[in-house]
Amino acid sequence: MVNDRSSVPGTLIVTNAAVFDGESAELVDGPVAVRDGRIVAVGDTGDLGDDAVVVDAQGGTVLPGLIDAHCHPYGISLDMVDIEASPLSYVAIVAAGRLRNSLRRGFTTIRDVAGGEAGLAKAIAEGRLEAPRYLFTGPALSQTGGHGDARPAHWDTCPCHSHTTEVVDGVDPLRRAVRERFRQGAHAIKIMTSGGVVSLTDPIRIPQYSEDEIRAVTAEAARRGSYVAAHSYSPEAIVHSVRNGVRSIEHGNLLDTSSAAAMAEYGAFLIPTLAAYDAMDRRGEAIGMAAVQLAKNREVLDAGRRAIELAVAAKVPVGFGTDLMGGLEEEQLNGLRLQSEVLGILGTLRCATSVNARLLGLEDLGVVRPGAIADLLVVSGNPLEQPDCLWDPAAERTVIQSGRVV
Repeated sequence: MVNDRSSVPGTLIVTNAAVFDGESAELVDGPVAVRDGRIVAVGDTGDLGDDAVVVDAQGGTVLPGLIDAHCHPYGISLDMVDIEASPLSYVAIVAAGRLRNSLRRGFTTIRDVAGGEAGLAKAIAEGRLEAPRYLFTGPALSQTGGHGDARPAHWDTCPCHSHTTEVVDGVDPLRRAVRERFRQGAHAIKIMTSGGVVSLTDPIRIPQYSEDEIRAVTAEAARRGSYVAAHSYSPEAIVHSVRNGVRSIEHGNLLDTSSAAAMAEYGAFLIPTLAAYDAMDRRGEAIGMAAVQLAKNREVLDAGRRAIELAVAAKVPVGFGTDLMGGLEEEQLNGLRLQSEVLGILGTLRCATSVNARLLGLEDLGVVRPGAIADLLVVSGNPLEQPDCLWDPAAERTVIQSGRVV
């Protein structure tokens, strides 16, 4: 579900700017003209009347609003048990602040891939919260003892709450869980098909969920015209996922040549999340990560860059995500820098705009062209020549969402 506020009335013009359209290698001259929340012209103001809002870019650059395809507003802590044990009202209030911060950094759309629910989405759609365009999966689905099962091995208790993940085993219970998420307006479904860094009891490489269980989830999603995203690290888990209908591989750090070829064969996207591993490596001990978590993070840290290279070589579409939890959320823009060290800044900007929009099935986002939704980011320099204007927290930026300055 898209909270489409693109019918905002009024006109706006961004002047004195070059334009990155989300795809092209060359910038073009502005201005960019907007009417009623959509772009009506690039390079020509058109006849917008005398009451248009004017944004003077002062020689800067207009980009499509950035898209974070792996974001965790409900990830208010790196302690999974702490999140699930907290009242949902508290989690949602903290999440609202995290969403506001993300929008102000220039991320005008986010995909929440482990959390979110109808109440928060409704509040955003009604304009009660300052937030990016919000697409949620609801709690991710995990098998018992899988990445979403937050219990330490010695706990004799049930995983009762499901703010960010829900433990669901078996074909019929999974079908029911998927249907309930779509009833509430979920954009897509998230499942855990390998171990993870912050979970305590599951090895990273072991595939999770049976073939029948994954197919039950992907078939239900396909019937709704949607898709499934899978948390998946190892080649075995990646192949297990895409062969059974998964469209979006999240993280994918341990990707190899054969699993990249399988992703290409089945038309899957890779959403790397380099920001999370870099931040946990630098700051994990200080923020209280357990030794087992830090060891897992080191296993996948360096491999993440190589995974992107292998995916590109296999012609797998590569998007952009961050996966930042707790106090690490402030590292969101740093993800652009890290990915640009692998793909260059042009490739990274495509990942975070037009490629992510294709993944989401929303091709009137992630581009600057007539007819597109006017979600825009105006930065003070030319990012193709001075890329730090994108991630320097002190750099000036103007965020425009559906034709309105944030």
